Amino acid sequence: MASIKIVVSDPKTGKTYQKELKEKKEKMLKGYKIGSVFDAGVIDFPAYKFQVTGGTDKDGFPMRKGVIGMERKRILISKGQGVREKISGVRRRKMVCGSTLSENIAQINCKITKHGSAKIESFFEEAKKEEA
Repeated sequence: MASIKIVVSDPKTGKTYQKELKEKKEKMLKGYKIGSVFDAGVIDFPAYKFQVTGGTDKDGFPMRKGVIGMERKRILISKGQGVREKISGVRRRKMVCGSTLSENIAQINCKITKHGSAKIESFFEEAKKEEA
């Protein structure tokens, strides 16, 4: 199983941060859906709460809200994730992932809904020091 990358955006500052999760931590996130709010303490962000906003699977297919399940599906869509609209009103059949996090997900996009006492930058500086 490949490691999951989490991308966290801070609505207050407009900045985004990336961190790779360890295998034990990524198992804690399985089963959450797009729009779910979870306690980020389980992935080493104490007192923070994150909301899942999307992600991609290991092959690059985007997750899409409203697609039930964890597997990939071909759906008929006209705009949104996975579509580049060339002509207005044209619908296309595109492959997307379901809205539930599973072991096939490679990247999770989140936004901060509740800030903790420590600054968010401090958690990502530690990750950079571990890589170096």
